[in-house]
Amino acid sequence: MINADDVRRLAMSLPETVEKEAWSMPTFRVAGKMFITIPDDGTSFAVRCPRHERAELIAAEPEKFWVPPHEAGSAWVRVRMAALEDMDELRDILVDSWRQAAPEHLAEAHPALRPGG
Repeated sequence: MINADDVRRLAMSLPETVEKEAWSMPTFRVAGKMFITIPDDGTSFAVRCPRHERAELIAAEPEKFWVPPHEAGSAWVRVRMAALEDMDELRDILVDSWRQAAPEHLAEAHPALRPGG
């Protein structure tokens, strides 16, 4: 089963990612912009997700994606680790969030991290 150590390891493998504690939890940033948080519940992590895509994502896979009430106004979604199929799915989710936060020049410098790459 995927756990917080897997999330951390994959996050730190992405270009120019740094880990910084904020709100008493690990956060991961690129160019100063946060793209992953690991809340202390130990069962989920949060990633960037445009609000207009979030509702569709949650409706399609409610066992995997959710938003706690206090984060409803944000552009983030939570992911239940136990619902992930495998490490490839985890990587795809983390890369997508990284691309949303990374400066364009950095994202373009890493073609393997492009969608479908």
